[in-house]
Amino acid sequence: QVQLVESGGGLVQAGGSLRLSCAASVPTSRRIAMGWFRQAPGKAREFVALIGWSGTSTHYGDSVKGRFSISREKVRNMVYLQMGNLKPEDTAVYYCVADPDYLRVVTGRGATYWGQGSQVTVST
Repeated sequence: QVQLVESGGGLVQAGGSLRLSCAASVPTSRRIAMGWFRQAPGKAREFVALIGWSGTSTHYGDSVKGRFSISREKVRNMVYLQMGNLKPEDTAVYYCVADPDYLRVVTGRGATYWGQGSQVTVST
């Protein structure tokens, strides 16, 4: 069983930065892709970023490209989302997600493991 625990959310002004962390209780022998989704009130869930098992493959949603960066620390089973130049439209609950299938992590459909979510609020 894989457990994901997010941390690092909070309130930040527009233009500021914030880093989210996701601690994963994943056996190191498992090759699992990890990523982030977000959901704002009244809106559909949105893909934010993915990082592959090795940490060399990354993929981003169009709305965050060039502003967000995902990284992975395999030894500690940690995944990070560095968010920069934040905008009010980035306000959402951010979820860490993990699955052996990359496509499931990108689409969110059928992804096996989800964290409880961390609120990020960007003020004007």
